[in-house]
Amino acid sequence: QVQLVESGGGLVQAGGSLRLSCAASRTIASINPMGWYRQAPGKQRELVARINSDGRIDYASSAKGRSTISRDNAKNTVYLQINSLKPEDSAVYYCNAFLGPRYGTVWGQGTQVTVSS
Repeated sequence: QVQLVESGGGLVQAGGSLRLSCAASRTIASINPMGWYRQAPGKQRELVARINSDGRIDYASSAKGRSTISRDNAKNTVYLQINSLKPEDSAVYYCNAFLGPRYGTVWGQGTQVTVSS
């Protein structure tokens, strides 16, 4: 198993940037994929971006061009850089890790991002 701890959220003005971090309790080199999701009040949790161990990346259409996901296997950490933040980006951002069919998906506790207009 693995525990995930997100950090880096906060209150930011529209147009600003944030870098979210997801620290894992053990090596992430073999975890495939790891991803960032978000959930706004009254809405379903949705994918923002995910990254495979081979570096392959998928972005949601809403995140393309404004977000960058990266992973540092040496630090057991996955990052999400979000630029040009909009009020509609306000949500709780969650990190997840897919551990395979036996152990399934693990989620962090989330970090709140609030973008003021």
